[in-house]
Amino acid sequence: MEQPPQQRPGAQTVTTTSSSFIASFSPAGASTSTLAYDREFLRTAPGVLMLAEIVLGLLVWTLIAGTEYFLYPAFGWVMFVAVFYWVLTVFFLIIYMTMTYTRIPQVPWTTVGLCFNGSAFILYLIAAIVDASSVTNEQNSHNYNSWAASSFFAFVVTFCYAGNAYFSFISWRSRTSQ
Repeated sequence: MEQPPQQRPGAQTVTTTSSSFIASFSPAGASTSTLAYDREFLRTAPGVLMLAEIVLGLLVWTLIAGTEYFLYPAFGWVMFVAVFYWVLTVFFLIIYMTMTYTRIPQVPWTTVGLCFNGSAFILYLIAAIVDASSVTNEQNSHNYNSWAASSFFAFVVTFCYAGNAYFSFISWRSRTSQ
C-alpha cells in the first residue's frame, strides 16, 4: 500500500470551524477540523505546469466557445477535451493545494496522477492536431483568428501535460521501486 506524501516544510495548517455562531455555544473543539494548505506546491515544476495548464486550457476553450464551433464537429471534440481536462485540472489543483491527498491514503495518488496526466497528454495531442487541421480561412476572419489561436494554445497545453506526465512518471517509478 502506498504511503501518502509527507507535508512540506513550507506548508501551513489552518484550523476552521463549521460556524462561528455554533462554535461560540458548543463545547470547545466540538466542531473544528484541520485543513492543510501547501503554498509551496505552486513553486514546484508540477505546480507551475498545472497553473499553465489551467490558464492556457481556459484560453483554448474560450477562444473556441466565442465562435460558431457547433457547426463543425471537430471543434466540438476539442471543446470536450479542453473543458473536461480544465475542470479536472482545477479539481486536482485544489486537492494538491489543500493537501487532501494526505487525508485519503487509500487512493494511490501517484498512479492517479500518472494516469490523469498521461491521458490528458494523449487526448490533448489528438485534440490539438484536430484543432489545427480544422482551421480554415473563411470569410469570417474572427473564427479563423480564434481557431488559429486556440490551436496554438492547445499545443502549448499539450506540452504542459507532457511535462506533468513526465514528473508523474518519475514520482510513480520512485514509489513503486521502494
